Amino acid sequence: MRAVQAHSEHPVASGCPAVRGAHALRATLRDLGISADVHAGHGVALVSVWVDLLIWCDGFTYRWWNGQVSSATGRRIYIVYSADNPPTAARAVAYRLSVVRQTHPLSPLIVEMTS
Repeated sequence: MRAVQAHSEHPVASGCPAVRGAHALRATLRDLGISADVHAGHGVALVSVWVDLLIWCDGFTYRWWNGQVSSATGRRIYIVYSADNPPTAARAVAYRLSVVRQTHPLSPLIVEMTS
């Protein structure tokens, strides 16, 4: 069985800066050998890469959880990059992916499906 990737690209939303930014990041990640899905709506777009690695794009910035929680506030700490530079953001996402893959490997069912 082959895995299917869904790519949300609503005709009206495709002109949205958030969607353009998300697709630019996805294309750059693909050039690095990293698969991702884009989902968009309500003026934001999400680039889904892995468990605990979801990048939000509002058209101006990319942001994702760095895996840490603030000891002062108890809130998640986010990494933020400008949406004007997808290659730099993609390299940072690739680094974060290398970390989350260690803590969240593929489930045996997914490994079996992709073999």
